[in-house]
Amino acid sequence: MTRFIGAHTIDNGGIHMAVRRAGSAGMTALQVFTAIPKFYGDKSKINPERVVRFRDALAKTKIKPENVVVHAAYVLSVATPDDDKWARASAGLAKEMERSSTLGAGSVCFHPGSAGTSERSASAKRIAKAIVHALGTVESETRLLVENTAGAGQTMGRTADEVAEILSHVPKSLRPRTGYGLDTCHLFASGYDLRESKQILTAILDDFEEKAGEPPSFFHLNDSEGELGSNRDRHALLGEGQIGGKPFEWLMGDKRTQGIPLILETPQQNYDIADDDDSADPYDVRMMKLLSG
Repeated sequence: MTRFIGAHTIDNGGIHMAVRRAGSAGMTALQVFTAIPKFYGDKSKINPERVVRFRDALAKTKIKPENVVVHAAYVLSVATPDDDKWARASAGLAKEMERSSTLGAGSVCFHPGSAGTSERSASAKRIAKAIVHALGTVESETRLLVENTAGAGQTMGRTADEVAEILSHVPKSLRPRTGYGLDTCHLFASGYDLRESKQILTAILDDFEEKAGEPPSFFHLNDSEGELGSNRDRHALLGEGQIGGKPFEWLMGDKRTQGIPLILETPQQNYDIADDDDSADPYDVRMMKLLSG
């Protein structure tokens, strides 16, 4: 089976330009934002012309719509015990599902957020409630996927047990439309030592699969600036952080990386690329070669 490798490419000039830059790098997967990631986006709709440009650009690449991941806004903390904040975050997640479904994206991934001062088990139920609300609001084939977190503060989703607990509160009828994905930097930052051995890395993935009842539906491939267990969400180029290159070689040899989006969220060399420049970022090209090898 094929591995679909891509990145969260720069969207200067629009998300269709992010597609074109990914295509220039020979990618077969892609991640984008549909709205500004530091705002709730709970009222942001997507312009039909923007959808056409995105789909037309996608058709000229090797990226299939099902291998497009949309990253939801960072501020959508549906773990919060604050009812007003939860309501707005939940609405933002549902609106993200609406925009992403209109684009035809395969999935939306999101950070669950912080439990704050509340019981973590109660927080898991609130996250699941937001998933159910979003899936009930938008009928589509776009899936809504929990992303594991680096574990700073009271953030939810740092362990296999927490990811599994969140998903356990989603009704069986909706489970095919949800799931989870794993970020390698987040795993390492939350205390999973991916460097120890190939057997340990395999055991970590086995643990998530066994407890959640399914394998990951995407991977974010990132090295870590922070030390093991630092809870710091700081990404580095593969092989240039604390994780090092070998664990990514082991990971790419695992069957669970087949047939799902493998997304680089590593640093870019040219963040200020011109709006009309669709050339691939040199760092993305380097990372693509590393993973393909």
